[in-house]
Amino acid sequence: MNTINLLTQGGPVMAVLLLFSITGLAIIILKGFQFWKLGLRKTEFIDEAINMLQEGKNKQALSLLQNNENPVARVLSTTIKACLSPKLYQTDVEAEVRRVGSNEIRDLESWLRGLSAIAHLSPLLGLLGTVLGMIAAFMDLEGATSQINPALLAGGIWEALLTTAFGLAVAIPAMAAYYFLEGVVDQSRAIMKDATIRVLVHFNHRALEPSQENA
Repeated sequence: MNTINLLTQGGPVMAVLLLFSITGLAIIILKGFQFWKLGLRKTEFIDEAINMLQEGKNKQALSLLQNNENPVARVLSTTIKACLSPKLYQTDVEAEVRRVGSNEIRDLESWLRGLSAIAHLSPLLGLLGTVLGMIAAFMDLEGATSQINPALLAGGIWEALLTTAFGLAVAIPAMAAYYFLEGVVDQSRAIMKDATIRVLVHFNHRALEPSQENA
């Protein structure tokens, strides 16, 4: 029996699960491409930019960060600009950094909630399809003649169980991909926080130097 026949015998729930599987696969591919394009694993520029700041090469550090598509680079670029602005107080700088950082993380997390929903709903839909199939099988059995054919019941049961199997087949890889992608986002969030604190500490120390010399 081919796959098309199995999907057909699974009923309308099978069609919904098939749509879930296509949507989940599309999200995984799109997020994987996004993360690869942004170069989330490539963070060597952080130490390089901070070394430039420590050498007083603020413009070179900004140029390095602005030519990098990594969200950490964009947050660090915002941090440096805010710290160099004479119009912003320390609280304003921190608020601006949090705002930009939150936007970047929100962009990385886009569509992940949808992938999580697919992973959680697919087994439930599969179970619903199985229950409906079992109800239909026993209704057919009730309407049969006194000579009950065991094959009739067995056929109805295995057809009903198709939706549970397919629901699990959709949910397991979707859940695995969700946790992997969410882990990548969490790692980027931690790197972003660490790098931002390093830049803020650098400028705070620079701001304290004149008062320390006059003390």
